[in-house]
Amino acid sequence: MTVPMGTGAKASEVYSGVARMAGVLWCTRARAVPGKTASTAVVVVHPSSNFLGHYALDAWARRGVDAIAMTTRYLGNDSALLLENCVLDVAAVVGHLRNEGYQQVVLVGNSGGGGLVALYQEQATRATITASPGGIGPDLTQAVLPPVDALVTLMAHPGRANLLAEMLDPAIVDESTPALRDPALDMFAKDNGPPYDPAWLAQYRAAQLARNDRLTNLALERIEQVRELSEGQVNDVPMLVHATCADPRNLDLTIDPSDREPGTLWGEAAVANLIPTTLGHFTSAQSWLSQWSLRTSHGNGPERLTRTNVPVHVIYGTADQACFPEHAQQLYDAVPHERKKLSAIKGGKHYLNGQPELTETMADVLVGWIEELG
Repeated sequence: MTVPMGTGAKASEVYSGVARMAGVLWCTRARAVPGKTASTAVVVVHPSSNFLGHYALDAWARRGVDAIAMTTRYLGNDSALLLENCVLDVAAVVGHLRNEGYQQVVLVGNSGGGGLVALYQEQATRATITASPGGIGPDLTQAVLPPVDALVTLMAHPGRANLLAEMLDPAIVDESTPALRDPALDMFAKDNGPPYDPAWLAQYRAAQLARNDRLTNLALERIEQVRELSEGQVNDVPMLVHATCADPRNLDLTIDPSDREPGTLWGEAAVANLIPTTLGHFTSAQSWLSQWSLRTSHGNGPERLTRTNVPVHVIYGTADQACFPEHAQQLYDAVPHERKKLSAIKGGKHYLNGQPELTETMADVLVGWIEELG
């Protein structure tokens, strides 16, 4: 299934020439009944992950809904991602499904999709964003953004900026020299823990926020520099961010206790902190402001959920190494009405990988809730 993009992808925004030239979003659909359209469409989304083979599609479809996994224009590469363009991509898919005759559309934000679906529904209800934080990107007040009927955050964190701020390694004292580290802020130094003293942890968290803010200042400076250098023709420039997987919760299980094991989604924490496949290492200055900066990003899920008016279901796994019980509680508490639910999947890992029985449990929980909505 393909859906035309709500607006074309520019060469400066998307690396994939195929994506730019095709001008479509790729989706997969599992139908409850082959050849027929169900009354409800469940759409799962992430800003950049490849969900075309999403693990839950068939399980949801077996329970009577049509399950759609959508991509954004940033499929597989988030280095130049603007969340505001992702909102347009979600709108294109939701509008397409409405035109196909679905009576109910439920938007599921899995993992990094949690903040995106909250942002989408808020803007679909009342659009206020006229550009991305760096002054480029779409004017959402001029876009057609069809609202959905309900939101689900599934093994989701509060937002990409929120998550990265908790993962940034504050021992980095020079962004160009990752080997130069402050031992007093090094969570991997045995003298510091684990377990980590609460006073040390408070200092560590404050230093993480300070580093996120410094990187935001750096992004703003580099955008201004490249605009001046290019006489206004270029509005973005690459950035490299070192050491982005240093959340003390990955080593100290007494912090935000759960059923998780020590480690990260990428393996041992000390290794994951340095390898290039963890979050946020390769970004552009504009993308940093849109998706990774706590100060400027529009993707703060709890903040956006404070203005939602549709039912919300927060589902989390108790053995998740990336999205913790505290994250789920933040999302749940932000919803301002009582048409909300918080569900724990006991023993559930981040993508329920290797847990087919828990995928079935999660499908019962999610689709059962949709049925309760009527």
